[in-house]
Amino acid sequence: MIANKCYGIVGEARAVDGFADQSFLICSGSTPLHVLKVSPTGIDAAVLNLQDAILDHLATQKLPMAVPPVVRDLDGRTTSVWKDESGGTHHVRLLGYLTGEFACDLPVADAALLRNIGRGLAQLDRALLGFEHPAANRLHSWHLEQASPVCRDAPLDEELAALVSACLTDYQQHVEPALPDLRRSVIHGDVNDHNLLVAAGPGGDRRLCGLIDFGDAAMAPTVFELAIAMAYFMMGQQRPLLAAQEMVAAYHATLILEEREVALIYDLVRVRLCMSLCHAARARQAAPGNDYLLRSEAGARTLLSELGAIPRSFFTASLREACGFTPWPESTALAAWLQTQSPAPLIDALAQQTPRILDFTPRSDDLSGAVAPRDVQSFASLIAGLLERSGTGVGIGRYGEIRGLYNSEVFAAGSEDEPRTVHLGVDVFSPAGTVVYAPLQGTVHSFADNNRPLDYGPTIILEHSLADAPARFFTLYGHLARESLDGLAVGQQVRQGEAIASIGEPQVNGGWPAHLHFQLIGDMLGLREDFPGVARHSEAGTWKSLCPNPARFLGLPDEAVDADCGASPLVLARRRDACVSPSLSLSFREPIKVVRGRGARLYTEQGREILDLVNNVAHVGHAHPHVVAAIERQEALLNTNTRYLHDGLVSYAERLTSLLPDELDTCFLVCSGSEANDLALRLARAFTGGRDVVVVDGAYHGNLGTLVEISPYKFDGPGGSGRPRHVQVAAMPDSYNGLFAGESDAPRRYADSVAAAFSRIVRQQRRPAAFFCESALGCGGQIILPAGYLRGAFEHARGAGAVCVADEVQVGFGRLGRNFWAFEDHDVVPDILTLGKPIGNGYPLAAVITRREIAEAFANGMEYFNTFGGNPVACAAGHAVLDVLEKDRLQEHARVLGDAWLEDLQALMARHALIGDVRGRGLFIGIELVLDRESRAPAAAAASHVVEFLKDRGIQISIDGPRYNVLKIKPPMVISASDAARVVAALDEALEDYIAEAVRS
Repeated sequence: MIANKCYGIVGEARAVDGFADQSFLICSGSTPLHVLKVSPTGIDAAVLNLQDAILDHLATQKLPMAVPPVVRDLDGRTTSVWKDESGGTHHVRLLGYLTGEFACDLPVADAALLRNIGRGLAQLDRALLGFEHPAANRLHSWHLEQASPVCRDAPLDEELAALVSACLTDYQQHVEPALPDLRRSVIHGDVNDHNLLVAAGPGGDRRLCGLIDFGDAAMAPTVFELAIAMAYFMMGQQRPLLAAQEMVAAYHATLILEEREVALIYDLVRVRLCMSLCHAARARQAAPGNDYLLRSEAGARTLLSELGAIPRSFFTASLREACGFTPWPESTALAAWLQTQSPAPLIDALAQQTPRILDFTPRSDDLSGAVAPRDVQSFASLIAGLLERSGTGVGIGRYGEIRGLYNSEVFAAGSEDEPRTVHLGVDVFSPAGTVVYAPLQGTVHSFADNNRPLDYGPTIILEHSLADAPARFFTLYGHLARESLDGLAVGQQVRQGEAIASIGEPQVNGGWPAHLHFQLIGDMLGLREDFPGVARHSEAGTWKSLCPNPARFLGLPDEAVDADCGASPLVLARRRDACVSPSLSLSFREPIKVVRGRGARLYTEQGREILDLVNNVAHVGHAHPHVVAAIERQEALLNTNTRYLHDGLVSYAERLTSLLPDELDTCFLVCSGSEANDLALRLARAFTGGRDVVVVDGAYHGNLGTLVEISPYKFDGPGGSGRPRHVQVAAMPDSYNGLFAGESDAPRRYADSVAAAFSRIVRQQRRPAAFFCESALGCGGQIILPAGYLRGAFEHARGAGAVCVADEVQVGFGRLGRNFWAFEDHDVVPDILTLGKPIGNGYPLAAVITRREIAEAFANGMEYFNTFGGNPVACAAGHAVLDVLEKDRLQEHARVLGDAWLEDLQALMARHALIGDVRGRGLFIGIELVLDRESRAPAAAAASHVVEFLKDRGIQISIDGPRYNVLKIKPPMVISASDAARVVAALDEALEDYIAEAVRS
């Protein structure tokens, strides 16, 4: 009635929850079109006008999210007036409806969404800088500058009242004095998970798409916007501080935060939570049945408690680190001052002999082929052997080093989502009983006597407040002999060079080999003695600023002992998100960072092992020593282009063509599979004079523009522009779920669809150039072409005057087991063969091999030159790959293992109805998951579950197929039978877990 009378709109009205206004969806059928907002009697019309002015202003700005468009009434006004039956006057506004999902209806925001929200808020605030309105200068009950009156005398329980009182005191001490100096602007003022809309982005990840409810908009310190949003989106996070860093880093990358603003965020977040709890407590008294008013109460209380456990200084330092500021501002001056000092040696041997610097990271050659020792005993044996071989009695364990040992089952804390693996001090390995001296004068700050595996054993912490030092600091000494601490007392003065303790035996130090753990500390964070000596990698930047490099105390330069742990996966993903296109997607919900590969395994920086079922590029195994050595030898001699004669190019081309039918005798070497397919397209067009191409549905042939145009996987997928006029698409020859699946003459009918595609070209009076087909379909879902199909398809293509291109960028070089080339399984010979991915085992190398007459037609006067294609190093890599394939008989290995693996997977299919089909050949296998075998509806959610489940168990697998429900297996060819058995067992467990989770939910 109101919408019709004021706006001339007819539709069904549905009431929705609101905080102050009465809100109604105006729908046409089941489709919402508008939101009608009826304000309570007495509302200030100027405040409503402020909201409309903001929305009109933002409608002219480029923002990553939509805001509701303002609809004028029949008189052209943004606000109408409505009188109810009792004579009460109400202001009425009509806004456009925004599509999307409310963030509150989704699981807790992941890191990518948090970054997206932070970036979006910064763009919003940047758009509002300089915006002015007379009604903006107001203080409402949710304005953070009203914290003191709102949080005073709220009806809270005793425990919560004490917590709120402490937060308010901190706010009054730290924030209120700073308010006059903060930059100010109009802000939304209430970006919470009930006001923010998200939608799926191109990669399936959730992104900010809309923002509603500007009822709390007002002039305020700009940083309030970010702090308010953080208060809501940190709720429910397993690691609230990491969530805070994600949002702050993304915001700062878009709208630079001032250091003084960052310093206040901790208190601003806490006081916003306090205000929410106080408002909820009063609302419970005033409207006990309105649960909408209490929607954030439980989360706010939990987060407030969690933040109380994080020291303000550490929280702020972490946010500073996320912004690129020095986490501890004092640390730079302290580090510079330490360089001017001459500390006494910690132990005598450091002044008498050169220590052996040890490396315990997953990258290390010190580990004798292992990625990480798995227990203290093997760690001790490793160190003893290294020191003995180096002829020294002193070893140095490095600062900032990621130690896979701490990630082993013996040491990892089961309750932690990320183990503490970054070493914050240095270790000085020397025999038990070695005397330890104070490097500088100081005072005994505290003792500890822990004997748990990750602890130091007996420790001393000294405090140093030297006259010329820029700040006081502390030094920690761990793994000491208990009896050597007798006679020391807290507060006791210690002279430089004075003996303070001795190194203890392993049995009193958690089993660790005899050594001194020495660490610098800039701030004790309120702790007395149990100060951490290792940190989570995601927090390493902050901790390393707090605990600077102590190399100076060993008489060594900083770089000698600094292991440089690099960026953690979370930090690296954050940095990548800021500077790399979002089109480059990452695998897994929580991306992994790998630093090493060996054979069929990848290793994370934490030393975690991952069985690799995905990287068919590492054809003969990651970092194969023969391939690596060949590349190193040639790179040390010469690497240049093909305009010079070089034995490597000719011998490799001869060797490659000798493995092929006689017709394929002419070779082009390029850098990638995409380059190979683009060149194949040019060759076909030069030879035939035609332009049009027939491809198989679901095919992918590369990422160049010409190849996206002939790849239905791309042009029919997200962001695609549809089929170009010069391309025709034939049916995918899928024997399980294709157009003619199950029919006795399916191969012929699929081949006939190729003939039909060429007929369409001819009917349009266009000229065919090529038929492109993968010899086994990868992105199509690991499809093995049915017998007879390729022969028939080639006959139809050649009958139409086209050439046949076999794309073996993924499946060549013996992967399918029966033959060296996949096309040979079909008793055909293509006119052009394209090779890539496995050809160089990761070195950029690809090839196009064709008939001489096609190559000669291409040689029309326009030179073909590729700066890097076929360079001497690439040819050396290609030769080495062929050496390994031949010597280790990997084609035969693929056949034997593949047959056995397929048999085991088919047995697994008999136990799991979710598996609709198991298919493949050799080490090219697909497992299609379906909701039921009758309908064959795709079980995409199950496939995603399996991928994440296996990742958590150290197995990397991925998904393909047009319906995103095919698990694909195409590992390095060196994968073993025991690895295959492990995968089958893990798949069994993953599918059981998916069913169990579905039942639970």
